[in-house]
Amino acid sequence: MGRNNSIFEELFIFEMANSHQGSVEHGIEIVKAMARITRKYNIKSAVKLQYRNLDTFVHQDFKTREDVPHIPRFMSTRLNYEQFTQLVDAIHDEGLITMCTPFDEDSVDWCMDQGIDIIKVASCSALDWPLLTKIALTNKPIIISTGGKTLSDIDKIYNFFTHKNCQFAFLHCVAEYPAPLESLQLDFIERMSRRYPDIVIGYSGHENPDDNIVPMLAIAKGAKILERHVGLPTETIKLNAYSMNPEQADKWVKASLEAKAICTLKKDDTKYISQEEIDSLRSLMRGVYLKKEIKSGQAISLEDVYFAMPCLENQMVSGDFTDGIKASRDYSADEALMEKKQIHEINQVRSVIHDAKGMLYEAGIALGNEFEVELSHHYGMQHFRQTGAIIINIINREYCKKLLIVLPGQKHPVHAHKLKEETFQLLYGDLSVTIEGQEKKMLPGDIQTVFRGEKHSFTSTKGAIFEEVSTTHVRNDSYYDDVRISALDPIERKTILKNW
Repeated sequence: MGRNNSIFEELFIFEMANSHQGSVEHGIEIVKAMARITRKYNIKSAVKLQYRNLDTFVHQDFKTREDVPHIPRFMSTRLNYEQFTQLVDAIHDEGLITMCTPFDEDSVDWCMDQGIDIIKVASCSALDWPLLTKIALTNKPIIISTGGKTLSDIDKIYNFFTHKNCQFAFLHCVAEYPAPLESLQLDFIERMSRRYPDIVIGYSGHENPDDNIVPMLAIAKGAKILERHVGLPTETIKLNAYSMNPEQADKWVKASLEAKAICTLKKDDTKYISQEEIDSLRSLMRGVYLKKEIKSGQAISLEDVYFAMPCLENQMVSGDFTDGIKASRDYSADEALMEKKQIHEINQVRSVIHDAKGMLYEAGIALGNEFEVELSHHYGMQHFRQTGAIIINIINREYCKKLLIVLPGQKHPVHAHKLKEETFQLLYGDLSVTIEGQEKKMLPGDIQTVFRGEKHSFTSTKGAIFEEVSTTHVRNDSYYDDVRISALDPIERKTILKNW
């Protein structure tokens, strides 16, 4: 959906709630304490307030009741609009992001009047449709806690804010105060990330404030936002069982950053392998040695070699040896084999198939057993990773269905069909389709139709899987701009696999 989620990524939220104890001065001290932690670790952080218009939020018959949960605390720590404005100004002055949870419609107006950066929806309000409707109209970034909400509830909330075209994120949350470890269910972070891949998922914690294993696990599960209640104890102020003092908040941030460093991929979106790791493993590998004297040009069989440590520099490792490799020079018995790994077309095909299968696994696309695989290699298999596509033929009747896999950096050259009309829908990755010279960058879910006779091509930066639905596919109905491709027999530019 193309939302800009940058404000949510790697965000720490310090929730003040009622920890200001009804004192602006004490609230400002909390802000300053969190600002010191923010600067110490150079993090992006927000201080979150809670707004309620207590004149109308609490029924008049209950305002003085001491036996109703929460109301005595709300009334005793009450701040007015001007006092909250002082706290907002203090947060801005410290260079932090301002954030607020409004619990009623008047409080949303306060947020807008005071220029709050992010609006938070509390778990208890996540199905309060009148309030959500007003929040959605603010055009502010929104973070929604999902404590006590079923997956069906969360789907409704997701669809509501999606239809309102809002920029929003979800926090996994267990609304128990404090929350016992056995209730946390951090695996649900992964479930939400898979179900809502276009938005940021985070974690709002209420566990023991001395427990820093939980935020580390949350990050390992994919949380990009972390939230905790914070406060500042004094001789007369004692924090509740789920709020952190500044020292605990400092350790929480430190542990979270360590977890991020441990979990973060070091090479774009794939695994980085250091030279130290390569050298370490090579020192444990077996090298190829000759059992007998071998002459230059002689084919070397498996019976002619043995595998042993150490593996010397530039020596062939056991895993690269293939039966029948030819010697480039003379070798004596027990000498290390210094040949290069042979690259055969079958190895290239197998490598491509493995990559394609991996993309299907990652995309969660199951093929079943009834399909045919076509490797379209317009300039030869040796150039397939630059030019070509993997075409999986599933149905070809009056209608036709295919899956096409484009490897990272691969291009499919300009061509047209005279008989076939086709529609693409991107299922996974990124795809750029050019039709009659007009380029369209597609996102997952996007649809593009190519009419008969339209010249088109496509390419992908990081790899793509897209579905093609068309009229009947007819052999030899592809007409390429490049005369070198057009001159080839289809057999010369296609490899057909019945199973893989």
